[in-house]
Amino acid sequence: MKSLAELEAIRQKTLNRINLRQEKEGEVTRVVIGMATCGIAAGARPVMLAFMDEISKRNLSHVTVSQTGCIGMCRLEPMVDVIVPGQEKVTYVHMTPEKVGRVVAEHIVNGRPVEEYTIGAAEK
Repeated sequence: MKSLAELEAIRQKTLNRINLRQEKEGEVTRVVIGMATCGIAAGARPVMLAFMDEISKRNLSHVTVSQTGCIGMCRLEPMVDVIVPGQEKVTYVHMTPEKVGRVVAEHIVNGRPVEEYTIGAAEK
């Protein structure tokens, strides 16, 4: 069992993280993965895990990974939205775990979307 001091330290650390997240909400880059049945069937779960691993390895504390339901374009799944504050949302389609490293390095870290993986390239 934890001592009262240890529990208080955990509580304070969690509160600090929440407060930091709220202060920097406008600075947070969001990675949103379509995890409806169609996305999962197309392989969204390994894509999500790859994003989480890559972001963790690079210690990118300003990036959050979350899930959403059906985006409505099942034929393009797995789909991932990358939302960088102050920029247009970029939607990646037919994502695979192998593509994740490049998206993180080029788009999230260096600010250059990987055009060939985007919805615009898929529709051509």
